[in-house]
Amino acid sequence: MNNKTIVILFVAITAVLVFTGCTGEKISQVAQDNTTEVSTSNDKNVENATNVSTSNDKSGETRIVTDSAGRQVAVPIKVERVADTWMGHNEVLAMLGADDRLVATMFSSKKRPWAYKVCPAYYNAVTLSPTYDVEALLATKPDVVFMPSRDKNIEKVSALGVPVVEVSFTDFDSMKKCFSDTANALGDEEALERSQKYNAYLDSKLELVRNISSRIPYDERPKVLHLVSLSPLCVDGGGNIISDWIEAAGGINAAEEVKGGIMQEVSMEQILKWNPDMIILSVNAKSEEKEKIMNSESWKKVKAVQNNNVFVNPEGAFIWSRAGAEQALQIQWAAKTINPDTFQSIDINNETKWFYKTFFLITSLQMRMFKNFECTGSRLIRNFSVNFGFFRGIKLFCKAEIH
Repeated sequence: MNNKTIVILFVAITAVLVFTGCTGEKISQVAQDNTTEVSTSNDKNVENATNVSTSNDKSGETRIVTDSAGRQVAVPIKVERVADTWMGHNEVLAMLGADDRLVATMFSSKKRPWAYKVCPAYYNAVTLSPTYDVEALLATKPDVVFMPSRDKNIEKVSALGVPVVEVSFTDFDSMKKCFSDTANALGDEEALERSQKYNAYLDSKLELVRNISSRIPYDERPKVLHLVSLSPLCVDGGGNIISDWIEAAGGINAAEEVKGGIMQEVSMEQILKWNPDMIILSVNAKSEEKEKIMNSESWKKVKAVQNNNVFVNPEGAFIWSRAGAEQALQIQWAAKTINPDTFQSIDINNETKWFYKTFFLITSLQMRMFKNFECTGSRLIRNFSVNFGFFRGIKLFCKAEIH
């Protein structure tokens, strides 16, 4: 081998060694940069209550989310199986596009037929009773359980190693936060986008209604009683979202002084003392109870009955007036019902169509099933319930044309 050949080989070997060293250094640096980036991202996510824990086993990776009670809860990176023990919140999961992940629900097709028509995935979930057994809940193998803060089984389920996300709200601000927290716990972009879109829609409708109702003098606002049931005689008192939508709609909660919030038992003497201008029956009170009120000698002493201002609240996937996504429709229906002359511009029928198409993905074909109906008579209402499970309060949408 001559000297020229030896020189060429030496140069080639040296080049390979240098290239390999540089490449290794670059790979090492890239890995270090990526590690730094993940670390920085995690720091930011801790602030947003959605950070990823460090784990080599991806199936065991978790995120930290903050629930309505302010607790930080570790949930799986990918939430595929969800249980929910708050009836109103079951509807929220559907609105966020997670109804197909529900394995345990408080809904039943008999009590909430419209929900099952809108979201057939509910049929795949186990229906829990109001006094559900923890073992029955855990048998559905949920990745996460959403529970109302009042649920007595929170600590028990948490102690068994199942992530529990507490959900609750008492007004519109805390409701929006609850929906955002739920989307964070679900952990996917679709849920986050839907929660943002819903909250923006709710804000716009609240602003619209409040801007108008704020011009109604206090002494001209009707006193509204939200009646939960006749036996026992229960009303919704103050300090809750019921009072919020009554006030936003330009009314005064006649039972505002009642302590303890929703579903409080009162006497007929107290109702006579309040003498409300309007009574709205929650659908917890059966629609036929309106007839009992209108024909009762005791109730005939109440101004609302004398002036035929007794209404049954609409319901859809859940009860509009309570803890569900349809609160966005409730404030508009309430405004038009409590102050019809002031809120003539609200088209509740078109808003209802748009809402269900947008947030529950009702198709145009399904909506055409309600074309040209006249909301008079119980026979028509029963037909809608049988054919498509439409909400019993549909009779309040007189001469609607949903198509």
